[in-house]
Amino acid sequence: MVQITNAQKEFKPLFDGKTTDGWHTYGKTTVSAAWKIEEGTLHFDPTAKENGQGGDIVTDKEYSNFHLKIDWKVAPKSNSGIIFYIHEDPKKYKNTYETGLEMQVLDNDGHPDGKITKHRAGNLYDLIKSDIEPVKPVGEWNTVEIISNNGQLTLKLNEVIVVKTTLWDDNWKSLVAGSKFAAWKDFGTFKKGKIALQDHGDAVWYRNIVIKEL
Repeated sequence: MVQITNAQKEFKPLFDGKTTDGWHTYGKTTVSAAWKIEEGTLHFDPTAKENGQGGDIVTDKEYSNFHLKIDWKVAPKSNSGIIFYIHEDPKKYKNTYETGLEMQVLDNDGHPDGKITKHRAGNLYDLIKSDIEPVKPVGEWNTVEIISNNGQLTLKLNEVIVVKTTLWDDNWKSLVAGSKFAAWKDFGTFKKGKIALQDHGDAVWYRNIVIKEL
């Protein structure tokens, strides 16, 4: 009989609201200066990106089966994303999205990606579009849940299920083959990986980042 510890039953903070402990910029050891802590949020400030101070930030730890909760809001015309199952090997994979899956974070009306099917807020980026869009207006907080357990993936936006799929089966391989990731043989194949917040060059805020391992 497998014993489940209390720690595994409870959500743990991935961001304490005061420091970037537990995070680093992809391929580096620290968090770049463009990610700022402001009033309990992690804010990506594009004006501070110069001199190589940008980049996606990733968790120090890898996760396999998990339930992630996170709040986000964007500035007008902004684009970002929550990326997961990232295999961090910067010599082999230059970017987080070469291996990881992304739940889109977007100003649907103001950013050009909003005109692209499967690129709108809440979508599993370029793979599955949601049939319902419970996203809130720009400047308001949205709450995301990403639940992945033994290949069963559920994405929730503001308490509404927006995507539900099975990872790594034949149907999944077909989805990838029909996407912009088709030529990347390792994309979406890792069953354990890091979680990232994306620098897409636009202002975005994240807060209340917690995770429960399943």
